[in-house]
Amino acid sequence: WSGLLMVIINILIAIIPVQILLSRVDRNWYNAISIYIAYSCVSARMLHYEAFKVKKALSESLAAGRKRLSYIVGRETDNLTRAEIVQATVETVAENTSDGVIAPLFYMIIFGPIGGLVYKFVNTMDSMVGYKNEKYRYIGYYPARIDDLFNYIPARITALLMCMSSILGFDVERGFRTMMRDGRKHSSPNAGYPEAAVAGLLGIELGGGNYYNGVFVEKPTIGRPEKKIEMRDINRTVYIMYRTEALFLMIYAIFISMV
Repeated sequence: WSGLLMVIINILIAIIPVQILLSRVDRNWYNAISIYIAYSCVSARMLHYEAFKVKKALSESLAAGRKRLSYIVGRETDNLTRAEIVQATVETVAENTSDGVIAPLFYMIIFGPIGGLVYKFVNTMDSMVGYKNEKYRYIGYYPARIDDLFNYIPARITALLMCMSSILGFDVERGFRTMMRDGRKHSSPNAGYPEAAVAGLLGIELGGGNYYNGVFVEKPTIGRPEKKIEMRDINRTVYIMYRTEALFLMIYAIFISMV
């Protein structure tokens, strides 16, 4: 139960001071604080920068690309090929389009700035201790399960919006088909859906086994290798991320204007 207690305490520490502050300021300050919280919770620009840092490093040398990638993924990168580095970057941007962009927006729209903060704390705790190994076996269980629950709906919304926003320039039918066929293949109940959508839209294969802490972990593949993975797939995935975010906000704006 230590993991559950940790989640509850951290959430309370995060939201109580902010809620007190928001309840005591006027509308202008409320809006300003809400915008700042939204800016802090949504990480589209950070994903963009980190992905392009990997791309830039990889264009300089394979060793530099491996090192830069190691800052944003949990897998071992020392022996990855150029294509595998690009693949890992694409997977990271695809998965985090849900975790870092759509999910916090989703919870802020429903519950206000506090919703975004609660989600961000849950997601951060999962990133820190939600590992399936002996060290975090007990304390990481509840953060990981709660994060899975929080991301269940946003991950599926993200995958759908990825396909819907990619009518121009991508194979949307293949994106939908791959999402429906391979979305459940990932070890995570959520990450597979945006990854499968991107794999289908780009016509590439993602997933597969990797080394983690010296142990090879076998994983199913997602998508089909209809073309070779290339450097520009990083750009295209970032492009899909921004289009997905824009479509989500557009749908929300239309909904608000109608009610």
